[in-house]
Amino acid sequence: MTFFEAVLLTIITASTPLVIAAIGELVTERAGVLNLGVEGMVIIGSVSAFAAAQLSGSAYVGLLAGIAGGALFSLLFSFLTLTLVANQVATGLALTIMGLGASGMIGESYVSVPGIRLLPIEIPLLSQIPYVGTVLFKQDIVFYLSILLVVAVNWFLFRSRAGLKLRAIGDSHSSAHALGIGVIRTRYLAVMFGGACAGLAGAQLSLIYTPQWTENMSGGRGWIALALVVFASWRPWRILAGGYLFGAVTILQLHAQAFGIGVPAQFLSMLPYAATVVVLIIISQNRRMTLINTPASLGKSFVPDR
Repeated sequence: MTFFEAVLLTIITASTPLVIAAIGELVTERAGVLNLGVEGMVIIGSVSAFAAAQLSGSAYVGLLAGIAGGALFSLLFSFLTLTLVANQVATGLALTIMGLGASGMIGESYVSVPGIRLLPIEIPLLSQIPYVGTVLFKQDIVFYLSILLVVAVNWFLFRSRAGLKLRAIGDSHSSAHALGIGVIRTRYLAVMFGGACAGLAGAQLSLIYTPQWTENMSGGRGWIALALVVFASWRPWRILAGGYLFGAVTILQLHAQAFGIGVPAQFLSMLPYAATVVVLIIISQNRRMTLINTPASLGKSFVPDR
């Protein structure tokens, strides 16, 4: 394996959990729910996957447990915010802190225990293609799931009737409710999907990225996923591109340190968030220019006649 192939493989491995967690949060936010508990769900998925893999001896059982752990943890967020109408921001932050604490307690007995690695799937013939074969066609199942999720979510949101309803709820839940759309049920399902994706991202960390358990091993990836959704301006394909960009920054940071390049690690770590701030400024500026160039009569909300 060449150095170029090795770098690409590490970038893909580092980017995959960001893409998965962000695509789940994108669906959640498209339904009009802001879940700041992604970091907590990622770490719960990570410890659930590692523990289940150890108990069962199967990495695939661990993968399913990670998905289930993230989804179940998201149900708590849904119950508090959608049923009890608690503040979404405060609840998400509280669940992140709770997830970090609970994962440390659950995983205490698994520290320094050798992990069970989820082995890559080698696609015959295609994996033999020079350079590309090793990078794209000799990957683990989670990588292929991340690509499939992006394609499926893009189709769901913009090509399906259910996706249209979900976006309508996110745009105006009162109007959607008036049309007979089940707002609460749809939001419950969207939040659970986001939690399942966060759990899958966490499982990738403890079964593939670093097959072991260490406390706080999510390393802020849930927060990066939240930033990535804004960076991608809530578009699935931009999530994919942005996820690999952010992952590349993370890996290049490590290589820069290895080669002794005098760039502070803190500067490289802040780049994803700085890029998100720049994108927010551009989006706000574009909206401002649109409002300025739109006649007053067209800028008003349209209410259809009953």
